[in-house]
Formats: sequence, structure tokens, C-alpha cells
Amino acid sequence: MKIYINNKETETASATLEQLAAELNLPAQGVAVAVGTKMVQRTQWAETLLKEGDNIIVIKAACGG
Repeated sequence: MKIYINNKETETASATLEQLAAELNLPAQGVAVAVGTKMVQRTQWAETLLKEGDNIIVIKAACGG
């Protein structure tokens, strides 16, 4: 299915946000994810189903000054 990750069209076979995170090799900490306009807590990734056309925003924490 086609979804958008940070406004970039992406093809995925992942059915859940947890599967997508694994596919993208997201780190275990320091990542926030929103589906549409709603932030999704990591504890809810396994039950958050993805659908065609979803807009996913991935924010990675950065250190520095």
C-alpha cells in the first residue's frame, strides 16, 4: 500500500505502525510518530493499523546546541 512518511510517498507491506517502525529500523528510543494529526504512543504502535494514503510523521530527537 502507498502511505506518506514525512510527506514522501512510500510503498509498504506493513499492516501496523509497529511493523512499519521495524521496516524503517527506527531506534528504540528518541522517536515520536504521528498518524495524521495524532501522536501515537509507542505502547499503541502494535494495535495502530495503517491504511492506504495514511500520512505518517516521524520525528527523531537530536542532541546539540
